[in-house]
Amino acid sequence: MKKKRYIHLSQNDRDRIEALLKQGHEQKEIAEVLKVNKSTISREIKRNRRNIRSRGGNKDGPYESTVAHHKAYLKRKYSKYQGKEIVQNDGLREYIIKGLKKHWNPDEIAGRMKLENQPFYASKNTIYAWLYSAWGQRYCKYLYSKRYHPKKQNKNKTGRVLIPNKKPITERPIGAINKTRYGRFESDTIVSGKRTRSKAALTVSIEVKTKYAGVRKIKNLKPLSNLNAILDINRNLQKVLSITFDNGIENTKHESIGVPTYFCDPYSSWQKPHAENVNKMIRRYIPKGSDISKYSDSYVKMAVDKINNKPRKSLNYQTAKELMIKNNLLKNASNITRQKVALGGRIIKAST
Repeated sequence: MKKKRYIHLSQNDRDRIEALLKQGHEQKEIAEVLKVNKSTISREIKRNRRNIRSRGGNKDGPYESTVAHHKAYLKRKYSKYQGKEIVQNDGLREYIIKGLKKHWNPDEIAGRMKLENQPFYASKNTIYAWLYSAWGQRYCKYLYSKRYHPKKQNKNKTGRVLIPNKKPITERPIGAINKTRYGRFESDTIVSGKRTRSKAALTVSIEVKTKYAGVRKIKNLKPLSNLNAILDINRNLQKVLSITFDNGIENTKHESIGVPTYFCDPYSSWQKPHAENVNKMIRRYIPKGSDISKYSDSYVKMAVDKINNKPRKSLNYQTAKELMIKNNLLKNASNITRQKVALGGRIIKAST
Protein backbone atom coordinates (compact mmCIF):
# COMPACT_ATOMS: atom_id res chain seq x y z
CA MET A 1 0.00 0.00 0.00
CA LYS A 2 1.40 3.38 -1.00
CA LYS A 3 2.15 5.65 1.94
CA LYS A 4 0.20 8.92 1.98
CA ARG A 5 2.42 11.95 1.37
CA TYR A 6 1.73 15.25 3.07
CA ILE A 7 2.86 18.53 1.54
CA HIS A 8 3.13 21.80 3.44
CA LEU A 9 1.83 24.79 1.52
CA SER A 10 4.39 27.51 0.82
CA GLN A 11 3.96 31.28 0.99
CA ASN A 12 3.67 31.28 -2.82
CA ASP A 13 0.89 28.67 -2.65
CA ARG A 14 -1.01 30.78 -0.13
CA ASP A 15 -0.58 33.90 -2.28
CA ARG A 16 -2.19 32.00 -5.18
CA ILE A 17 -5.04 30.78 -2.97
CA GLU A 18 -5.79 34.34 -1.85
CA ALA A 19 -5.70 35.65 -5.43
CA LEU A 20 -7.94 32.87 -6.79
CA LEU A 21 -10.46 33.32 -3.97
CA LYS A 22 -10.69 37.03 -4.76
CA GLN A 23 -11.34 36.15 -8.41
CA GLY A 24 -14.31 34.03 -7.32
CA HIS A 25 -12.90 30.55 -7.97
CA GLU A 26 -14.29 27.55 -6.07
CA GLN A 27 -12.10 25.53 -3.70
CA LYS A 28 -12.15 22.56 -6.09
CA GLU A 29 -10.81 24.74 -8.90
CA ILE A 30 -8.07 26.13 -6.67
CA ALA A 31 -7.06 22.58 -5.68
CA GLU A 32 -6.72 21.65 -9.36
CA VAL A 33 -4.51 24.68 -10.02
CA LEU A 34 -2.23 23.86 -7.05
CA LYS A 35 -2.40 20.11 -7.78
CA VAL A 36 -3.51 19.21 -4.25
CA ASN A 37 -6.57 17.52 -2.79
CA LYS A 38 -9.58 19.81 -2.40
CA SER A 39 -9.71 18.93 1.32
CA THR A 40 -6.24 20.51 1.67
CA ILE A 41 -7.62 23.82 0.42
CA SER A 42 -10.70 23.51 2.62
CA ARG A 43 -8.61 22.86 5.77
CA GLU A 44 -6.17 25.64 4.89
CA ILE A 45 -8.92 28.27 4.58
CA LYS A 46 -10.78 27.08 7.68
CA ARG A 47 -7.73 26.88 9.96
CA ASN A 48 -5.63 29.83 8.83
CA ARG A 49 -8.05 32.58 7.83
CA ARG A 50 -8.01 35.78 9.87
CA ASN A 51 -10.14 35.82 13.03
CA ILE A 52 -12.07 39.02 13.67
CA ARG A 53 -12.77 39.85 17.30
CA SER A 54 -16.07 41.54 18.17
CA ARG A 55 -18.31 41.95 21.16
CA GLY A 56 -20.35 38.99 20.01
CA GLY A 57 -17.28 36.72 19.89
CA ASN A 58 -14.81 35.66 17.21
CA LYS A 59 -15.91 35.72 13.59
CA ASP A 60 -14.29 34.26 10.48
CA GLY A 61 -12.57 36.96 8.48
CA PRO A 62 -11.13 36.93 4.95
CA TYR A 63 -8.32 34.61 3.89
CA GLU A 64 -5.07 36.59 3.77
CA SER A 65 -1.94 34.77 2.66
CA THR A 66 0.50 36.55 5.02
CA VAL A 67 -1.70 35.94 8.07
CA ALA A 68 -2.32 32.32 7.01
CA HIS A 69 1.39 31.60 6.54
CA HIS A 70 2.27 33.04 9.96
CA LYS A 71 -0.47 31.04 11.71
CA ALA A 72 0.63 27.85 9.94
CA TYR A 73 4.25 28.49 10.98
CA LEU A 74 3.27 28.87 14.63
CA LYS A 75 1.14 25.72 14.55
CA ARG A 76 4.03 23.69 13.11
CA LYS A 77 6.46 25.23 15.59
CA TYR A 78 4.42 24.13 18.58
CA SER A 79 2.92 20.94 17.12
CA LYS A 80 5.01 18.76 19.48
CA TYR A 81 3.47 20.32 22.55
CA GLN A 82 2.29 17.43 24.73
CA GLY A 83 -0.83 19.06 26.11
CA LYS A 84 -2.17 19.94 22.67
CA GLU A 85 -4.83 17.20 22.75
CA ILE A 86 -6.27 18.72 25.94
CA VAL A 87 -6.44 22.17 24.35
CA GLN A 88 -8.26 20.83 21.32
CA ASN A 89 -10.71 18.49 23.11
CA ASP A 90 -13.37 20.43 25.05
CA GLY A 91 -14.80 17.36 26.80
CA LEU A 92 -11.39 16.13 27.93
CA ARG A 93 -10.38 19.58 29.16
CA GLU A 94 -13.61 20.06 31.15
CA TYR A 95 -13.23 16.61 32.74
CA ILE A 96 -9.68 17.44 33.88
CA ILE A 97 -10.63 20.86 35.24
CA LYS A 98 -13.57 19.36 37.13
CA GLY A 99 -11.26 16.78 38.69
CA LEU A 100 -8.67 19.41 39.66
CA LYS A 101 -11.35 21.46 41.39
CA LYS A 102 -12.21 18.36 43.44
CA HIS A 103 -8.53 18.31 44.48
CA TRP A 104 -7.75 15.18 42.47
CA ASN A 105 -4.15 15.01 41.28
CA PRO A 106 -3.33 14.29 37.59
CA ASP A 107 -2.61 10.59 38.29
CA GLU A 108 -6.03 10.18 39.94
CA ILE A 109 -7.76 12.03 37.09
CA ALA A 110 -6.07 9.82 34.46
CA GLY A 111 -6.85 6.64 36.39
CA ARG A 112 -10.48 7.58 36.98
CA MET A 113 -10.89 8.50 33.33
CA LYS A 114 -9.77 5.02 32.31
CA LEU A 115 -11.93 3.32 34.98
CA GLU A 116 -15.05 5.14 33.78
CA ASN A 117 -14.21 4.19 30.20
CA GLN A 118 -14.52 7.78 29.00
CA PRO A 119 -14.40 8.39 25.21
CA PHE A 120 -11.22 10.43 25.74
CA TYR A 121 -8.00 9.92 27.68
CA ALA A 122 -4.89 11.81 28.79
CA SER A 123 -2.05 10.37 30.84
CA LYS A 124 -0.85 12.04 34.04
CA ASN A 125 2.28 13.29 32.20
CA THR A 126 0.14 14.89 29.49
CA ILE A 127 -2.01 16.59 32.14
CA TYR A 128 1.10 17.88 33.92
CA ALA A 129 2.46 19.17 30.59
CA TRP A 130 -0.81 21.02 29.97
CA LEU A 131 -0.76 22.48 33.50
CA TYR A 132 2.81 23.63 32.95
CA SER A 133 1.88 25.40 29.69
CA ALA A 134 0.35 28.84 29.19
CA TRP A 135 -3.06 27.21 28.66
CA GLY A 136 -3.19 25.37 31.98
CA GLN A 137 -1.28 27.66 34.34
CA ARG A 138 -4.43 29.12 35.87
CA TYR A 139 -5.46 25.67 37.19
CA CYS A 140 -2.15 24.94 38.97
CA LYS A 141 -3.62 26.52 42.11
CA TYR A 142 -5.80 23.43 42.56
CA LEU A 143 -2.75 21.20 43.01
CA TYR A 144 -1.81 20.51 46.64
CA SER A 145 1.87 20.58 45.65
CA LYS A 146 3.85 23.38 44.01
CA ARG A 147 5.56 20.81 41.80
CA TYR A 148 3.79 21.71 38.57
CA HIS A 149 5.89 19.31 36.50
CA PRO A 150 6.62 15.66 37.27
CA LYS A 151 10.23 15.83 36.10
CA LYS A 152 12.98 16.64 38.58
CA GLN A 153 14.00 20.27 38.20
CA ASN A 154 17.59 21.45 38.03
CA LYS A 155 18.16 23.63 41.10
CA ASN A 156 20.68 25.74 39.21
CA LYS A 157 18.09 26.79 36.64
CA THR A 158 15.67 29.65 37.06
CA GLY A 159 12.24 28.32 38.02
CA ARG A 160 9.15 28.70 35.89
CA VAL A 161 7.73 32.18 36.41
CA LEU A 162 4.02 32.79 35.95
CA ILE A 163 2.76 36.22 34.97
CA PRO A 164 0.63 37.43 37.90
CA ASN A 165 -2.84 38.91 37.47
CA LYS A 166 -2.68 39.12 33.69
CA LYS A 167 -5.82 40.14 31.79
CA PRO A 168 -6.56 38.45 28.44
CA ILE A 169 -6.69 40.49 25.27
CA THR A 170 -10.45 39.86 25.06
CA GLU A 171 -10.92 42.31 27.97
CA ARG A 172 -9.11 45.08 26.12
CA PRO A 173 -11.27 48.21 25.51
CA ILE A 174 -12.83 48.46 22.07
CA GLY A 175 -10.87 51.69 21.48
CA ALA A 176 -7.64 49.71 21.47
CA ILE A 177 -8.97 47.52 18.67
CA ASN A 178 -10.53 50.04 16.31
CA LYS A 179 -7.94 52.76 17.11
CA THR A 180 -10.47 55.42 18.11
CA ARG A 181 -8.34 56.78 20.97
CA TYR A 182 -4.74 57.83 21.34
CA GLY A 183 -2.63 56.26 24.06
CA ARG A 184 -3.13 52.55 23.34
CA PHE A 185 0.25 50.79 23.08
CA GLU A 186 1.64 47.41 22.02
CA SER A 187 4.96 46.22 23.47
CA ASP A 188 7.46 43.62 22.32
CA THR A 189 11.13 42.70 22.57
CA ILE A 190 13.79 42.01 19.93
CA VAL A 191 16.53 39.63 21.02
CA SER A 192 20.10 39.00 19.85
CA GLY A 193 20.84 36.01 17.63
CA LYS A 194 21.28 32.68 19.41
CA ARG A 195 24.73 32.12 17.92
CA THR A 196 26.00 35.36 19.44
CA ARG A 197 25.18 34.09 22.96
CA SER A 198 24.39 37.70 23.83
CA LYS A 199 21.62 38.51 26.30
CA ALA A 200 21.20 42.09 25.01
CA ALA A 201 17.79 42.98 23.58
CA LEU A 202 15.52 45.85 22.59
CA THR A 203 12.30 46.83 24.33
CA VAL A 204 9.82 48.19 21.78
CA SER A 205 6.61 50.12 22.51
CA ILE A 206 4.22 51.27 19.75
CA GLU A 207 1.36 53.80 19.94
CA VAL A 208 -1.31 52.06 17.87
CA LYS A 209 -3.06 55.05 16.29
CA THR A 210 0.01 57.12 15.33
CA LYS A 211 2.40 54.13 14.91
CA TYR A 212 4.99 56.03 16.97
CA ALA A 213 7.79 53.79 18.26
CA GLY A 214 9.69 54.05 21.51
CA VAL A 215 12.72 51.77 21.75
CA ARG A 216 15.32 51.18 24.47
CA LYS A 217 18.34 48.88 24.52
CA ILE A 218 18.45 46.54 27.53
CA LYS A 219 21.26 44.30 28.86
CA ASN A 220 19.04 41.26 29.28
CA LEU A 221 15.43 40.06 29.26
CA LYS A 222 15.02 40.11 33.02
CA PRO A 223 11.65 41.56 34.09
CA LEU A 224 13.28 44.52 35.90
CA SER A 225 15.31 45.49 32.81
CA ASN A 226 12.23 45.43 30.61
CA LEU A 227 10.16 47.34 33.19
CA ASN A 228 12.74 50.12 33.50
CA ALA A 229 12.91 50.44 29.70
CA ILE A 230 9.13 50.80 29.41
CA LEU A 231 9.00 53.34 32.23
CA ASP A 232 11.77 55.32 30.51
CA ILE A 233 9.83 55.32 27.23
CA ASN A 234 6.65 56.42 29.01
CA ARG A 235 8.38 59.40 30.66
CA ASN A 236 8.37 61.19 27.31
CA LEU A 237 4.67 60.49 26.66
CA GLN A 238 1.67 62.60 27.68
CA LYS A 239 -0.87 59.77 27.52
CA VAL A 240 -0.57 56.01 28.06
CA LEU A 241 -3.99 54.39 28.49
CA SER A 242 -3.01 50.72 28.13
CA ILE A 243 -0.29 48.35 26.91
CA THR A 244 -0.72 44.96 25.23
CA PHE A 245 2.02 42.35 25.79
CA ASP A 246 2.81 38.79 24.78
CA ASN A 247 3.41 36.06 27.36
CA GLY A 248 7.18 36.43 27.73
CA ILE A 249 8.54 36.25 31.29
CA GLU A 250 10.13 39.68 30.78
CA ASN A 251 6.61 41.08 31.25
CA THR A 252 6.02 39.67 34.75
CA LYS A 253 6.35 43.12 36.36
CA HIS A 254 3.58 44.61 34.23
CA GLU A 255 1.63 45.72 37.32
CA SER A 256 4.43 48.15 38.24
CA ILE A 257 3.93 50.19 35.07
CA GLY A 258 0.88 51.92 36.51
CA VAL A 259 -1.48 51.54 33.52
CA PRO A 260 -3.92 48.75 32.48
CA THR A 261 -2.12 45.87 30.73
CA TYR A 262 -3.46 43.06 28.54
CA PHE A 263 -1.92 39.85 27.19
CA CYS A 264 -2.22 38.10 23.85
CA ASP A 265 -3.34 34.50 23.60
CA PRO A 266 -0.45 31.99 23.82
CA TYR A 267 1.66 31.87 20.64
CA SER A 268 -0.46 34.57 18.97
CA SER A 269 2.02 37.34 18.23
CA TRP A 270 -0.13 38.33 15.26
CA GLN A 271 -2.53 39.86 17.80
CA LYS A 272 0.06 42.67 18.15
CA PRO A 273 0.37 43.55 14.43
CA HIS A 274 1.71 47.09 14.94
CA ALA A 275 4.57 45.91 17.15
CA GLU A 276 5.38 43.10 14.69
CA ASN A 277 5.44 45.57 11.79
CA VAL A 278 7.79 47.99 13.56
CA ASN A 279 10.06 45.09 14.51
CA LYS A 280 10.47 44.34 10.80
CA MET A 281 11.44 47.97 10.18
CA ILE A 282 14.00 47.89 12.98
CA ARG A 283 15.51 44.74 11.46
CA ARG A 284 16.56 46.84 8.48
CA TYR A 285 19.06 48.57 10.76
CA ILE A 286 19.73 45.67 13.15
CA PRO A 287 19.49 42.46 11.08
CA LYS A 288 18.15 39.24 12.55
CA GLY A 289 20.91 37.21 14.17
CA SER A 290 22.89 40.31 15.20
CA ASP A 291 24.49 40.87 18.60
CA ILE A 292 22.48 43.84 19.87
CA SER A 293 25.12 44.63 22.51
CA LYS A 294 27.41 45.80 19.69
CA TYR A 295 24.99 48.57 18.65
CA SER A 296 25.29 51.83 20.58
CA ASP A 297 22.35 53.66 22.14
CA SER A 298 22.91 56.53 19.70
CA TYR A 299 22.72 54.14 16.74
CA VAL A 300 19.46 52.63 18.04
CA LYS A 301 18.06 56.15 18.49
CA MET A 302 19.09 57.05 14.94
CA ALA A 303 17.28 54.00 13.53
CA VAL A 304 14.11 54.69 15.53
CA ASP A 305 14.15 58.39 14.54
CA LYS A 306 14.24 57.38 10.88
CA ILE A 307 11.20 55.13 11.42
CA ASN A 308 9.25 57.79 13.35
CA ASN A 309 10.00 60.41 10.68
CA LYS A 310 9.06 58.18 7.78
CA PRO A 311 5.92 59.21 5.79
CA ARG A 312 3.39 56.39 6.05
CA LYS A 313 0.62 55.67 3.57
CA SER A 314 -1.62 54.46 6.43
CA LEU A 315 -1.17 57.89 8.05
CA ASN A 316 -2.05 59.76 4.85
CA TYR A 317 1.70 60.22 4.26
CA GLN A 318 2.23 61.99 7.55
CA THR A 319 4.93 60.77 9.92
CA ALA A 320 4.33 59.15 13.29
CA LYS A 321 6.21 61.93 15.07
CA GLU A 322 4.18 64.63 13.34
CA LEU A 323 0.93 63.08 14.55
CA MET A 324 2.29 62.73 18.08
CA ILE A 325 3.23 66.41 18.15
CA LYS A 326 -0.03 67.57 16.54
CA ASN A 327 -2.03 65.80 19.21
CA ASN A 328 0.21 66.95 22.06
CA LEU A 329 1.26 63.38 22.94
CA LEU A 330 4.97 64.09 23.50
CA LYS A 331 6.22 65.92 26.60
CA ASN A 332 9.47 67.27 25.19
CA ALA A 333 8.22 68.61 21.87
CA SER A 334 8.98 72.34 21.64
CA ASN A 335 6.36 74.97 20.80
CA ILE A 336 8.28 75.87 17.64
CA THR A 337 8.15 72.24 16.48
CA ARG A 338 4.40 72.07 17.17
CA GLN A 339 3.87 75.26 15.20
CA LYS A 340 5.95 73.97 12.32
CA VAL A 341 3.99 70.72 12.12
CA ALA A 342 0.63 72.49 12.41
CA LEU A 343 1.53 74.81 9.53
CA GLY A 344 2.64 71.99 7.27
CA GLY A 345 6.36 72.63 7.78
CA ARG A 346 6.31 76.45 7.39
CA ILE A 347 7.51 78.62 10.28
CA ILE A 348 5.86 82.03 10.36
CA LYS A 349 7.81 84.71 12.20
CA ALA A 350 5.87 87.13 14.33
CA SER A 351 6.04 90.73 13.13
CA THR A 352 7.83 93.22 15.36
